[in-house]
Amino acid sequence: MNIRILGCSGSIARGCRTTSFLVDDDVLIDAGTGVGDLTLDELARIDHILLSHSHLDHVLGVPLLADSVMRRRQGRPPILVHALPETLQVLRQHLFNDQLWPDFTRLPSEQQPVLQLQPLAIGQTLTLGAARREIEVLPAAHAVPACGYAVQAPSGQSWVYTGDTGPNPALWQALQGRRVAQLVIEIAFAEADRAVAADARHHCPSTLAEELRHLPDGAQVLLTHIKPGEMETVQAELAERLPGLTLRALAAGQVLQLD
Repeated sequence: MNIRILGCSGSIARGCRTTSFLVDDDVLIDAGTGVGDLTLDELARIDHILLSHSHLDHVLGVPLLADSVMRRRQGRPPILVHALPETLQVLRQHLFNDQLWPDFTRLPSEQQPVLQLQPLAIGQTLTLGAARREIEVLPAAHAVPACGYAVQAPSGQSWVYTGDTGPNPALWQALQGRRVAQLVIEIAFAEADRAVAADARHHCPSTLAEELRHLPDGAQVLLTHIKPGEMETVQAELAERLPGLTLRALAAGQVLQLD
């Protein structure tokens, strides 16, 4: 199983792309600005999009992808956009409303649209893609309804993505007994912005260090969602709090592999 990191930044700047991960060739997890680095052929191979929540940095690639591939996918089933019902309602009301963007859930026709919205629920397990990957929906604790995902590799190990979240006891309960190979966990702010992080329900070094006390044995920790320009500060502040734990920051263009 290959996971291509299209974007893993908390905002944009040169070389920084917002959150998006491509599992194998046909399942997209979140749809930030990194989606724009895919070729048209690669975009047209995507059959499923799983969204963690409704914030713009995670969903803005969905309408643009639909526009790019609509003609190339004619005669094929619609791309299924999977998300919590609250997230799908935001897409319907504020994005695919024929004002901010055309409603690609009805284009090129109501009978054969390029997108179809599919609700999911925390705790649900989906089987998606040509490889029939099992993907469990995990709880997240964010400023809006949100979730994370655990993708199971053939070995039975999991790649876990927390989504945007602050302190989240329910996540660690959900991961009990699971063989976690890689944990992609967000940290959006340096310690100086701890109050902002708390209000926005994101992590800063002190809250993430406390959460990682519950890390499953053997799991590799991969950091995502760090704001542009904050990488060195965040990593140094984490190293002070977790001196015995190896933490790696993801980078756009990186490919992770799980057997």
